Amino acid sequence: MLSCLEHMYHDLGLVKDFNINPITLKRWLLSIHDNYRNNPFHNFRHCFCVTQMIMFIILPILSLFSRYQINARTELAVRYNDISPLENHHCAVAFQIFSQPDCNIFSNFDPEAFKQIRQGTITLILATDMARHGEILDSFKQKVDNFDYTDEEHVTCLKMVLIKCCDISNEVRPMEVAEPWVDCLLEEYFMQSDREKAEGLPVAPFMDREKVTKPTAQIGFIKFVLIPMFETVMKLFPQIEEAMVQPLRESRDRYEELKQIDDAMNEVGEFL
Repeated sequence: MLSCLEHMYHDLGLVKDFNINPITLKRWLLSIHDNYRNNPFHNFRHCFCVTQMIMFIILPILSLFSRYQINARTELAVRYNDISPLENHHCAVAFQIFSQPDCNIFSNFDPEAFKQIRQGTITLILATDMARHGEILDSFKQKVDNFDYTDEEHVTCLKMVLIKCCDISNEVRPMEVAEPWVDCLLEEYFMQSDREKAEGLPVAPFMDREKVTKPTAQIGFIKFVLIPMFETVMKLFPQIEEAMVQPLRESRDRYEELKQIDDAMNEVGEFL
C-alpha cells in the first residue's frame, strides 16, 4: 500500500510540480502509516482506500465516532470542546508529522503557500465528520445548478463534498471488496456500543448489535446518505453515473433482497 501511495503522488505529478523530496515523501507516508491505530475499520487500509478513490475521481473529472468521544467526555472531546474531536485530532497528528523536518513534504513551500495548504487540509478533514453531512450537502445543493469554478466558496464546497464521497465510498466498489468492509465497520460499531452500554452512555441505534443487521445497516445508509450525495455530484459530473452511482443503486437493491430473505426466515422461525 505504501508503494502504491508513493506511485500515486508521482503519477499525479505532485512530486515534480511541488518539488517534493522523494525520500521525504517515503518517510512521510511511513509516518502516516505508523500513526494509524489497528481499528477494524478506521485503519491504514481505510486511509489507502480513500486516497485511491480520490485519485479515481480526480483523474476523470478534474484532469463516526465523535459521538462516543463527546458523550464519554474523553480527553479528545474536552480538548476540542466537543467539536469534531476525532477529526480535529487527525488534523493535529497530521501537522505534528509535518513539523518533523525529515517528514515535511512541504519544506520547499513559502510560508504563505503552506498557510493555504494548512487551512485547506483542516477544512477537508473536518468535512469528513458525519455530524456535518446535512449542512455540507445542503450547501453544495444550493450551488450545483449554477456552479462557478471561479468562486472560491463554490470550489471549497466541491472539495468538501468530494472528500466526503471518497471517505464513505466503499459501496461504490465491487461487492467482493465492499462487503468485508461492512463487516469491519459493524465490528467497530458494536465494539463502541458495547463500551457505551458498559459505561451507561447513550447508544446510537445503528451501532447496537441487538438492533442492527448488515442489510438494515446498509439499506438506510445507501438510500439516504450515499445515493443522494453521489446523485448531487452527478449533476456536475454526469460521467460518474455508470462508474459510481449505478453500483450504489445495485448495492441498495442487493441489500433489500437480503433483507427480504432475512424477514422471511424470521417469520418461518417464529411460526415454528
